Amino acid sequence: MPATDTDLRPRFAALLEQHRGIVLKVARGYCPQHEDRLDLVQEISVQAWAAFEAFDPARARFSTWLYRVALNVAISQWRRQQHRQRHHAALDDDLPAADESAPPEQRHALHQLEVAIHALPPLDRALMLLHLDDHDHRQIAEVLGISVANVSTRLHRLRQQLRTRLNPTD
Repeated sequence: MPATDTDLRPRFAALLEQHRGIVLKVARGYCPQHEDRLDLVQEISVQAWAAFEAFDPARARFSTWLYRVALNVAISQWRRQQHRQRHHAALDDDLPAADESAPPEQRHALHQLEVAIHALPPLDRALMLLHLDDHDHRQIAEVLGISVANVSTRLHRLRQQLRTRLNPTD
């Protein structure tokens, strides 16, 4: 007998709450404005719920599945916004750093990294967010639907690109 919405809803809510950091990280990586992040979080949650009945724990962990849903929604939304506006806004200067107790230099460096990541194309941004979230190459490949070799090559190039952008005098 197939599960009903009432059977799935508590399980989905618990899993989404347990893995909400994934949704928040993806939203932060794709939306510089707080209001836009809230909209993206809501859209990711709606799309994840719509697809949850098809989620198969035998094929992927929930976190991997959720990353894939979140990144697909974020990239789709980003592409729609690009059609509406031909130039993107920089991150807010008042965007809080992840660790407010960190020294100002460290917060500034984090802000610069966020700006650099935000400027990346969608696939590269997703790749870097997953890498910075300590996912191994196999997991990243699974989430993004690319080969492990492609992950390695792209990450190497992205690290070089970010290093050059963040330290132009080196």
